[in-house]
Amino acid sequence: MNIQSIMDETLYEIEREEMEEIKYITIKGAREHNLKNIDLRLPRNKFIVFTGLSGSGKSSLAFDTIYAEGQRRYVESLSSYARMFLGQADKPDVDKIEGLSPAISIDQKSTNRNPRSTVGTVTEIYDYLRLLYARIGIPHCPKCGKVIERQTVDQMVDSIMTLPERTKFSILAPVVRGRKGEHEKVIQQAKKSGYVRIVVDGNLYDLNEEIKLEKNKKHNIDVVIDRLVIKEGMESRLAGSIETALHLSDGIVKAEIVDGETLTFSDSYSCPDCGISIDEIEPRSFSFNNPFGACPVCTGLGFRHEFDVDLLVPDKKRSLNEGAFAVPGWQSSGDTKSFTHAILKALAEEYNFTLDTPWRELPEEAKKAILYGIKGKIKVEYTGQRGRGVYNMSYEGVINNVQQRYRETSSEAMKAEYDEFMTYIPCEACGGKRLKPTSLAVTISDKNIFDVTELSVEELNDFIAEVKLTEREKMIGGQILREIANRTQFMVDVGLNYLTLSRATATLSGGEAQ
Repeated sequence: MNIQSIMDETLYEIEREEMEEIKYITIKGAREHNLKNIDLRLPRNKFIVFTGLSGSGKSSLAFDTIYAEGQRRYVESLSSYARMFLGQADKPDVDKIEGLSPAISIDQKSTNRNPRSTVGTVTEIYDYLRLLYARIGIPHCPKCGKVIERQTVDQMVDSIMTLPERTKFSILAPVVRGRKGEHEKVIQQAKKSGYVRIVVDGNLYDLNEEIKLEKNKKHNIDVVIDRLVIKEGMESRLAGSIETALHLSDGIVKAEIVDGETLTFSDSYSCPDCGISIDEIEPRSFSFNNPFGACPVCTGLGFRHEFDVDLLVPDKKRSLNEGAFAVPGWQSSGDTKSFTHAILKALAEEYNFTLDTPWRELPEEAKKAILYGIKGKIKVEYTGQRGRGVYNMSYEGVINNVQQRYRETSSEAMKAEYDEFMTYIPCEACGGKRLKPTSLAVTISDKNIFDVTELSVEELNDFIAEVKLTEREKMIGGQILREIANRTQFMVDVGLNYLTLSRATATLSGGEAQ
């Protein structure tokens, strides 16, 4: 074989390898976002579908790696004038991509980052749930769990008149419920108003006798309005007694049956036992984006954004002298010429520890004082670049100090730096449920509105289909239930049956959100 033949064969092999290579898009070491050093070979000029679990890296590979590099190379081939209008994309985190052509992509809708936005709110299912609970929800006392019913005087009369004939009972007006004191004014006012008897802590007293109550004990006092016997034609007198009791006790009346149970009624949404009143139930009562329904502590967010001790002190083996605090403003705790060091030294003397003691070995009392401050004042002796002096000063604690700095800074860069030391903590008042207690005490089929939003869409679909309602409730809520069912069924059909309505939209993948 001559030299020319060898050269021709070599060139043919090179051209064949190049043709073979151009049939594929070859990716080496893709590490964009959550990709873990991926090597991949994809056939060119073919319709390719990436499928998999949410967050598995489909978009990171297709859009942020392959498309981004193809677009970047295309833009680089244009004139500098054209690049002014198109912008310059960053190179994706990948070792090598071969076989690329100029690329286009369909823009994916961005995820809503609003912390108040949930799957329920963006699909409008939560709006229908709010309407449903406002129309047919059953309110309960948030304290004792007892059903709260609002009744008219006629309804109260009808209920009492169902008792057997000749039943003896008393109409009572609860004027004191679970309050400490001697309540002399209440007793005297009842006597002046012409009433003869009162019931104190279950015992009947004549108002003409001396009644002395223990000052430091909680008492329940009911004024006896009337004593009656069930018989035909007494409805008018009974209604008058009930109205008098309602006026005297701010909407609560009791019918105490002799040697029997006590019936309690209310003309408003108020617990007759605990005295807790709730406002008129409206759709906004269940909105965590409205002060009328939102938890007053977290204002409907369900969490508090606070500094985390584990992030403030990442290395528990370090001492304060070794710079245990990583947060800005307290990193100089080991600098003997800093005012921070002087404060910590004063605390060490006060709480009997040394600044060379590892953080994890410090007494809990000392840690609490360092982090959250102390009551009263502390003597701080300072000698440093700013001079020298002795200061008798209060100490607010590291956490309170950095919280104040975070609130007051106008620098977005500084806020971002502080954010690294903060975490989201569920609201202690509502337990992350976003709503106030009275809103969470309204139920349908023993579930409050938050319980329903915690169901998966598939479970919610089943709940809506199986919920047992009275004929009246079906008439009021039937159309609302159908609207909810239409939306939940659509989500099941497109494969989002595993989502819950309470899930924040900021946690959704791009595909889920779109």
